Amino acid sequence: MDLLRFATAGSVDDGKSTLIGRLLFDSKSIFTDQLESVEKTSQDKGHGYVDLSLLTDGLRSEREQGITIDVAYRYFATPNRKFIIADTPGHVQYTRNMVTGASTADLGLVLVDARHGLTEQSRRHAVLLSLLRVPHLVLCINKMDLVDYSQEVYSKISAEFTAFATKLNIPDLEVIPISALQGDNVVQRSENMSWYSGPTLMHHLEHVHVASDRDLVDVRLPVQYVIRPKSDDHHDYRGYAGQVAGGVLKPGDEVMVLPSGMTSKIAGIDLFDQEIPEAFPPMSVTVRLEDDVDVSRGDMISRVKNAPEPSQDIDAMICWMTTAPLRPRQKLAIKHTSNSARALVKDIQYRLDVNSLHRDLETKELGLNEIGRVQLRTTKPLLCDPYSKNRTTGSFILIDEATGVTVGAGMIND
Repeated sequence: MDLLRFATAGSVDDGKSTLIGRLLFDSKSIFTDQLESVEKTSQDKGHGYVDLSLLTDGLRSEREQGITIDVAYRYFATPNRKFIIADTPGHVQYTRNMVTGASTADLGLVLVDARHGLTEQSRRHAVLLSLLRVPHLVLCINKMDLVDYSQEVYSKISAEFTAFATKLNIPDLEVIPISALQGDNVVQRSENMSWYSGPTLMHHLEHVHVASDRDLVDVRLPVQYVIRPKSDDHHDYRGYAGQVAGGVLKPGDEVMVLPSGMTSKIAGIDLFDQEIPEAFPPMSVTVRLEDDVDVSRGDMISRVKNAPEPSQDIDAMICWMTTAPLRPRQKLAIKHTSNSARALVKDIQYRLDVNSLHRDLETKELGLNEIGRVQLRTTKPLLCDPYSKNRTTGSFILIDEATGVTVGAGMIND
């Protein structure tokens, strides 16, 4: 069954967690004991309604403060599609958590409060989703019940956001008026908004086309593990396991192993205990080659005439995720696909103001949750593509070698 990953974004108290709770509740994707626990907690808090946000806000500090702090992942399915939801925080200081949750999303869901309209944080998250190249965006104008389901309020916010989105790289935008608390236009169509003729949120999530968003042209298979079984039945077996990052692989295809440049043909492709006729993103498979080529973790299998260019100089947009600032001449570990190296920060070109899109060329460092354009030099060549072309081979993380903590996430420029 087809899988859709989507991330919620928006300002504080716009109703992100409540919306996810409503989706889970109305699609009958929660267990009876979960619902009973939420009902009891809502009653203890003195709410006159069932607080569906408690289905995702599970941390004690989240429930005490009524906010989302960390990314909460929830899984559910309908007869048409499987879903993975990333409920991301709305606070400015948790921007790094929002970037983490949205980095693998096929669709970004930005909520705004119909009473307040677009806020600075709504714009910030839309810019981040654009930077992360999330191909589909849904603007949910929430709490329509608190503005008497006004078409005028909907039209005003929709026009303002659409004008703002023209400055960003957002290829697909849908605007839906909803009430997460009452359930209007979430799963069921709203009788209170007869003037709205578009899809409900669930209908749009079930039918948005995401298969063509992935790169099915440029073959990329970063090797994660070499499989050599010890049993007598498989003593000749040698397979190269990894998640397909791009293109379509088929038995008989001529491929190249990088960085060695050795060529061979695909003898077979295995998925669990069966052989399959082809592999494509985001399948995790084991590829067998006809020749005994030296392949190890960190290598990449690609087409002979369509291989990534190895490079030690990397130009990237980086989201900085720790309190100690990023400065030139700093040395860090870098992890790109299944490959690892060390990196030196050559230069910080500018810091991007995600509210106004202004480039601060005078900056000498990047602070916590800030995004900027940075030049890196690595100790060995990396097999990378532009992020706009491939989100897997075009991204990397930076790690503090002393603590092992992930301190930055990068998106490689064209």
